[in-house]
Amino acid sequence: MSLDKILSISGKPGLYQIVTQTRTGAVVESLIDKKRITVGAHSNISILSEIAIYTLAEEVPLKDVLKKVKDKENGQPTSISHKDGKDVLEEFFFEVLPDYDEDRVYPSDIKKVVQWYNLLQKNDLLDALEESKTNNDTSEEEE
Repeated sequence: MSLDKILSISGKPGLYQIVTQTRTGAVVESLIDKKRITVGAHSNISILSEIAIYTLAEEVPLKDVLKKVKDKENGQPTSISHKDGKDVLEEFFFEVLPDYDEDRVYPSDIKKVVQWYNLLQKNDLLDALEESKTNNDTSEEEE
């Protein structure tokens, strides 16, 4: 499963996995409670593979940030909660991505990254990060 099939829906908690496409949208399944819902084209949907985090030099794809969190936590759930305070979240994120842009990456963004990582870890979907990384490495070598 790649991050192309995992999405966030504005106004709804957690992450969703695309089950099937429909004429007017998609049927998705919550990674939290496995309930299925239909989302229309009018819903504000963000696909995880298209999200990036601002750093002082460039934008880092979310999958790379999640991979760094996975390396830091040895594939286990994060040592902090997404409900922890602003200072704890920022300190954790600074260890993961030292050059992140503090003016453009808000504590609410860090909360989402921590929560999303833990959801992906709980549902054994972190292997998608390895697959994506391998695919990128081979395409870079071809250039």
